[in-house]
Amino acid sequence: MSDTHAESIAFVRESSLPPSAPPDKVGGPLKWVKDNLFPTWANALLTVVALYFLYLLLSGSLPWLLNGVWSASSLSECREILDGASGACFSVISERWHQLLFGFKYPSDQYWRPTLALVLLFIAIAPVLFIDLPRKLLFCTGLYPFLAFWLIWGGPIWGPIFALLGVIAGYVAYSRLVHKSFAMALAGGIVAAVIVWYIGGFIGEALRPASPLLEAIPSRDLGGFMLNMMLGITCVSLSLPIGVALALGRQSHLPIVKGICVVFIEFVRGVPLITLLFVANVMLAYFFPPGSGVDLFIRVVIMITMFSSAYIAEVIRGGLAALPKGQYEAAD
Repeated sequence: MSDTHAESIAFVRESSLPPSAPPDKVGGPLKWVKDNLFPTWANALLTVVALYFLYLLLSGSLPWLLNGVWSASSLSECREILDGASGACFSVISERWHQLLFGFKYPSDQYWRPTLALVLLFIAIAPVLFIDLPRKLLFCTGLYPFLAFWLIWGGPIWGPIFALLGVIAGYVAYSRLVHKSFAMALAGGIVAAVIVWYIGGFIGEALRPASPLLEAIPSRDLGGFMLNMMLGITCVSLSLPIGVALALGRQSHLPIVKGICVVFIEFVRGVPLITLLFVANVMLAYFFPPGSGVDLFIRVVIMITMFSSAYIAEVIRGGLAALPKGQYEAAD
């Protein structure tokens, strides 16, 4: 009886066996190479040709990189060190690094100013990129443009202070009037900001002798990586809201609004950026009042912002076009 009961109980394994390795023909690097590089005779031929060209590329570039000279006072000294061998003269990077970063004319004793502005940039964008940070740090984000302007261009500090006060006054006026009418709030905010800026100009001139002063740096002395960073950050920040407005205007049912947005987007996108930069340097000054002396940096910012806004508008329009029709019906 006990033997019969023992035979009727299902067998249960008390210890697990380790998994077996896959066969060579199923996985492994050789299998991957065979399936991806040599699946057919045509692909095998292309792989061999590509490997040959890669060999030619590396055999010519690696000696040039590895034999590079990093310490030489001139190009002739660099050539003497190489003595006819193939090699790069990287000493220009170590000798001219400050010109690559700050331009040719920016005073060397003032390099700490754009460097500090770059460090403060990461602090300013941190609350925008990381939602876990306290929202009170957005105050640093709003304060950064005015502080960075003063650090890079210098001059009296009253200009950036009154510029910030004008923005605050415009925001307060807008928030007080927006519940009545959007147009009235927008007009009131602009008027309040302009009044503060106008009065602040006279007060700043009066307080100029007693104000904290940094050495003034004209825009023509800016250059290098610093200028590229400034143009990129400024133009992208300004072009994003303009691009959103253009994209929404192009989707509008109002013929005049849609026509203006379409003409602007298509015209700007049809012109190369280098042409717009030439226009900013030569022709854009004719559109301003005589004697206004609009800074070249401002003119370049205007043209690059227009160019970037047109492309951002097309990107957003493409995203809106991808929405299902039911989403439009739900929004209506």
